[in-house]
Amino acid sequence: MSTCSIDINGTEIQKVGTLNIEAIKQLTGIEFPVADVYMYPGAIKHVKKHHPGVMEAYGHLIPGMISHPDYVGCNPKVPNSIELVKVISEHLLLSIQLDPSQYIFVSSFYRLDNGIEKIQRRLASGRIVRYRTVD
Repeated sequence: MSTCSIDINGTEIQKVGTLNIEAIKQLTGIEFPVADVYMYPGAIKHVKKHHPGVMEAYGHLIPGMISHPDYVGCNPKVPNSIELVKVISEHLLLSIQLDPSQYIFVSSFYRLDNGIEKIQRRLASGRIVRYRTVD
């Protein structure tokens, strides 16, 4: 279980989770130099503006999504990034990127509309895979 928590009204940079970088590398081929994931106030503002209600309803799930997603994959249009998907009553996607200065940050967080179909398509195309930890 993750020990991080999210202040969805935060005005400071906050650590929001820790990636299992070995599992991410094995599953996606993306190698992150660090494991800690941060969220900036601008990202929280972005989510609240463009995805109303998501941060308020599901923001508390972000640390667990980072440490134990259901699916992980890459957005082919965004280099050095991964997408983490968690299925609860909704299908949620958390986008994480590596900054050139070598820190990892949350860039977006939203509901996947038609989540079941999108997950099936992304699994079939290889864009995402079922998450598992490495032994």
